[in-house]
Amino acid sequence: MTGTSGSRSSRVRVLIVDDEPALTELLSVAVTEAGWRPYPAPDGHSALHIARGCAPHAVVLDGVQVLRRLRYENPRLPVLRLTARDAVEHRLDGLEAGADDYATKPFSLGEVVLRLRGLLRRAGGERAPADDSVRVLGDLVLTGETREVRRAGAPIQLTAKESDLLTLFLDHPRQVLSKAQILDRVWSSAFDGGGNLVEVYISGLRRTMDRGRAPMSHTVRGMGYAPRPVEDGR
Repeated sequence: MTGTSGSRSSRVRVLIVDDEPALTELLSVAVTEAGWRPYPAPDGHSALHIARGCAPHAVVLDGVQVLRRLRYENPRLPVLRLTARDAVEHRLDGLEAGADDYATKPFSLGEVVLRLRGLLRRAGGERAPADDSVRVLGDLVLTGETREVRRAGAPIQLTAKESDLLTLFLDHPRQVLSKAQILDRVWSSAFDGGGNLVEVYISGLRRTMDRGRAPMSHTVRGMGYAPRPVEDGR
């Protein structure tokens, strides 16, 4: 169906990782109909090899281990995880491992394409209206179009979903945002156990953003979270 080496396609490249050949074929057809180029892989080892060769713009996969390895090699790669398990803890495991979104089996192919399109648009993988705005909070700077993040001049690597969360915070400096507001604006839906999901991502964002520095996101007990520059963080 597709090649996995040679010159890279100018189209959006989507890596599809699943050990069910029929499902991989269906997803490949859906990706092709969306105008993108699918790169199917039957297992994690093949997925890593293909990813290094084609430099995908996004990944659809089922499996936490391969997710962690792909995320280690490319922290900003948008990842949609497929799972047959709908328990909250299983979803959170995948999201904490680095997935930006998930779809629970059985799912519609249209849903998968829509979720991928959203991830690609936010990560800049599809053409979208230019946004040259620069958001600044204290010594933290986020460039809208490129999503480049720097703190005190040092570059910081974030996942697509972490970048969405940071953008929300920087759009609402010093404003207290509830968990429900964060879920609605970053994930655009009400997940079961969503409060835990928000906590997982904010904890991860703090580990990345605040390592060795004064904290810039503050917990307001009983209300939510408030982004403040260092001088306000008392």
